[in-house]
Amino acid sequence: MSRHKRSRFSKLIVVAVSVVLTLAVVVIALNLAIGEKQITEEVRRLYSIDDPQFARTMGVALGPAIVGGNRFRALQNGNEIFPAMLAAIRGAAKTITFETYIYWSDEIGREFAEALAERAKAGVKVHVMIDWVGSSQIDPRFLEVMEAAGVEVQKFHALQWYNLRRFNNRTHRKVLVVDGRIGFTGGVGIAGIWTGRAQDPEHWRDSHYSVEGPAARGMQAVFMDNWVKTTGKVLHGEEYFPDVPPAGNGAAQVFSSSPSGGSESMKLMYLLAITAAKRSINLSSAYFVPDTIAQNALVDAIKRGVRVRIITPGAHMDQETVRRASRARWGELLAAGAEMYEYMPTMYHCKIMIVDEHFVTVGSTNFDPRSFELNDEANLNIFDSAFAREQISVFDKDVALSRRMAHAQWQDRPLAEKLWERAASLLGPLL
Repeated sequence: MSRHKRSRFSKLIVVAVSVVLTLAVVVIALNLAIGEKQITEEVRRLYSIDDPQFARTMGVALGPAIVGGNRFRALQNGNEIFPAMLAAIRGAAKTITFETYIYWSDEIGREFAEALAERAKAGVKVHVMIDWVGSSQIDPRFLEVMEAAGVEVQKFHALQWYNLRRFNNRTHRKVLVVDGRIGFTGGVGIAGIWTGRAQDPEHWRDSHYSVEGPAARGMQAVFMDNWVKTTGKVLHGEEYFPDVPPAGNGAAQVFSSSPSGGSESMKLMYLLAITAAKRSINLSSAYFVPDTIAQNALVDAIKRGVRVRIITPGAHMDQETVRRASRARWGELLAAGAEMYEYMPTMYHCKIMIVDEHFVTVGSTNFDPRSFELNDEANLNIFDSAFAREQISVFDKDVALSRRMAHAQWQDRPLAEKLWERAASLLGPLL
């Protein structure tokens, strides 16, 4: 056998093994999946994004109330994000509530632990919720520093023999609320990979957002949801839910989902916004694995003249299986005219959708089945045209650093790539 044939044969063996392993993981994961009724029919288009009925549906029929009087700030990468979060923590007077998926053993982790501990020593009531899986790498000394100072630290869904079915339900929320008046959410976890300015593959590109005003109380309510589930304790009163005066002119709502309390609501929120689009949809997603209904909603939007642009990670991807599962599903979108981009400089972890320069949703939610069906997630929905235009400008800058995938290029992928991506796609409902 020639060297070329041996190399080709070896590649096919690797692909075959990958397919078998993928199928095995599917079988195991299906037994850990959390069963709940799912959306099975496509959402009809009944109104546009700027129609008052859209806001009524989002704020009355589907989610919590939309409240005005808010000021928003978009923070890009760790050099902007972490100083703003730490400044808010250090300025806390009464309460701090903090929930995050990833909290690792890096210098930034130490800095947060010390800031939270200092406030607790000063008499501030500090409550921290970390995910048992996502934060498994946390330095035990950080926990000791916080707990010794009086910080209440809880781990979400720590593995026990009697709750194996809950193991696949993680809290992916990233919510920080200070004094019930200012809140933060977005894609960032507490780890060194998020520090810096996305200047190289060791420092990720991400966005986080702050809100000052009445909407911060919505973030507080989201935190309380998992705090009660985990501890059985109810935190309430003026210290946690103060009478917050207007801080700006923006309208917003805090939207959340959980398998134990409406896992499909987040997906429905995205579908309603896509269906209501008239001109443009700009979507950034670290993990973009649309199911058939979501994919059809995007294709239908393109067919009625909506420009759809989607940015996903490129070669610098922390979960290569997810990237392959994503690429396997691009065919219909590309054929319809979607603009698909892969971000090139580093891992792209942003999670934002902007519709028609009118509606923006940001937070922890990825455009994939895990976020829509298995995780606890939280998003900040912003109804503010000026803010939407600003975020489109940021999106344009990310597009400039991305490589566009053409339909012909997608069709001409090597056979080994197609097989790998097809195998990974089988995991789509569980990634």
